[in-house]
Amino acid sequence: MDKNITVAQALAQAIALAGVKRIFGLPGGRSCLDVIDATAQQGIDFILTKTESAAVMMAGAVAETSGVIGVALMTKGPGLANGVNGVAYASLDRAPVLVITEGMAPKQLSFVTHQVYDQRAVLTPLVKGHSRLVGSDVIQEIAGLIELACTPPFGPVHIELTSEVAQRIVNKLPDEKSSQLIAVHKKTQVIDLSTLKKISDRIIASRKPVVVLGLEARQHSTAVRKFIEMLGCPVLPTYKAKGVVPDQDSQVVCLFTGGSQEAECIAQSDLMIMIGLDPVELVAQAWPYGKPAIEIAASEHPKHYVNPEISMIGPISEILLSIETSLRQFSNSWTQDEMKVMRDDARDRLSYRKGSQGLAPDFVVQQTAQACAIRGLKPRMAVDAGAHMFSAAAFFPSHQAGDTLISNGLGSMAFALPAAIGASLDDLSQPVICFIGDGGLMMCLGELCTAIELNARVVIIVFNDSALSLIDIKQQSRHFEPIGVRWEPHNFAGIMEQLGGVGIKVKTEDEFKAALNISLENKKPCLIDVLIDPSGYSQQLKAMRG
Repeated sequence: MDKNITVAQALAQAIALAGVKRIFGLPGGRSCLDVIDATAQQGIDFILTKTESAAVMMAGAVAETSGVIGVALMTKGPGLANGVNGVAYASLDRAPVLVITEGMAPKQLSFVTHQVYDQRAVLTPLVKGHSRLVGSDVIQEIAGLIELACTPPFGPVHIELTSEVAQRIVNKLPDEKSSQLIAVHKKTQVIDLSTLKKISDRIIASRKPVVVLGLEARQHSTAVRKFIEMLGCPVLPTYKAKGVVPDQDSQVVCLFTGGSQEAECIAQSDLMIMIGLDPVELVAQAWPYGKPAIEIAASEHPKHYVNPEISMIGPISEILLSIETSLRQFSNSWTQDEMKVMRDDARDRLSYRKGSQGLAPDFVVQQTAQACAIRGLKPRMAVDAGAHMFSAAAFFPSHQAGDTLISNGLGSMAFALPAAIGASLDDLSQPVICFIGDGGLMMCLGELCTAIELNARVVIIVFNDSALSLIDIKQQSRHFEPIGVRWEPHNFAGIMEQLGGVGIKVKTEDEFKAALNISLENKKPCLIDVLIDPSGYSQQLKAMRG
């Protein structure tokens, strides 16, 4: 048996051992072809996307839902430049993604300027690590990058691969040793017992604590659910923590954004217990809560909105289980009625009645959730940035961690459709609901072709109001003329039909219900183009953020 392999083959073996089933990308004609061939030999599918940014977002969505590192592939120069927004998403939304790009050999760089710029410098602010795989221990180097990406805070890493390096021969390690190297090592962290006792004592001393769940809690759902059940207090998840505790749980009061929606609940509390909260998730305004806080997190966040009284960084599940043993006699003064009143009030303030034209976005989301529930479906949701996000996040239920895919840290438009496609390939048993604005869809329109080519089981619901509604609201609030935020109506259902998918245009509630029935029963990608009434968006923005 051949003991030597190429660097491209070593890379393919490494990502296969990490559990990768498919990679996403838009290849160039040099080292990308070596990687595609090598990964195919490992049984890894290559998914051809229409943009490099979408490729990284699909890879990130798979990583967020499966826990396995995502892989995106692209050419050098314009390929990487087009992919930067996707890499920024992976960085700020904490998605472990291996970004592989082509590169220029040193000999070429001595005379070539075509498509040449410092790719490493461009990505340095966004990635956790970088390599050109020119060292003597390539397998160890790849293993280190995979481990780095999958170590909290999760994030992207970059390999810049020339054709010469991709084809370089390296020694193949025995399978046993190779597997050990590629496995992501869980570093043993010693739990500080004195800090643990301080946290336990502080919780016991409180009477009305509230738990805030952040994105780092997603890998610790079992321990978190047991912990909050013991406390019996209100729970406020961030967007990305939806489903860590099921949204339908009576303890889940509303979302936590650092805005005003959660203000009443926190005002009644006497202690905030932040579990896995990453400050990148919060809105860009000063911390509005004058309540004591304690922090349990998987990684340290030097920049934070609040200085907690006590902070413990480490394995969240182990910390919670250790605290739990000290809380056997804990009781609080929260009542189920109090939590229900706050929950109902939060939902009521985000609801609005439709105007004279178009459908209310909260109706669209709630009707979609109801239609799924009737069929026994518990689908994942991908939601784009924009005003429609308020309704989608508040009214579409998440049942488990990873059910909600959203670009919250970066807040990028054109995210929901690529994310929905990636997630649909990860789980074929359920559709993925994609809530996207017309502006966001226009930025990634080509990925409709990808959905159709893959026969992805996605239901794309377009909130069509012919405007950048969130920006439009802010422009109106400053009494400016409506310049640069609105456009003529576009027929997205017609585009979908022409591409070979199912497209349905709706203007009434009854038409929308009928379109949902068709889409949820259909195994093909479906798009529902909904005329939306945007008149209540400003009210929702005020209710959510203040």
